[in-house]
Amino acid sequence: MLCYPRQPGAIGRRLQDDETVTPSIRNPRDFCAGALFIAIGVATILLGARYTLGTAARMGPGYFPRILGILMIVLGAILALRALRMPGPRIPAFHWRPTVIVLGSVVLFGAIVRPVGVALSTVILIVASSSASREFRPREALIVGVLLAALAVGVFVVGLQLQLPIWPGQD
Repeated sequence: MLCYPRQPGAIGRRLQDDETVTPSIRNPRDFCAGALFIAIGVATILLGARYTLGTAARMGPGYFPRILGILMIVLGAILALRALRMPGPRIPAFHWRPTVIVLGSVVLFGAIVRPVGVALSTVILIVASSSASREFRPREALIVGVLLAALAVGVFVVGLQLQLPIWPGQD
């Protein structure tokens, strides 16, 4: 039986009857991404199983989640199998500080958007979440925050007419 040898230069060598070769993960980043896609695809199919499927001509509410779940599983399997054959970088160490800062700033935005208003809370969100980067520049973050606050007010308060205050005290 021919298979992929572990030692370089041993290509084409036949395995003995008592030898086994287990596939090794050569690209851990792609393998983990593939496993995550497979898990999301399975979860999507399981969560959408309670909805009626329908047919291709008359799709039910469960049709799209099932197709999406199947596509996620197929894509995940392709990624995971490819990770067994092609070398790639190791998974870097996880950095908690940026994750906590960004998630904390989003939670803070949700907590202060009504009392402080959309404009100020958007600026606070952008500046606070930008501070998670090592390349943080306060003046640039403030300028981007003001521009995005104007965009948020234009889209959500003016355009979509959401009942959110723009400034503090506009309830």
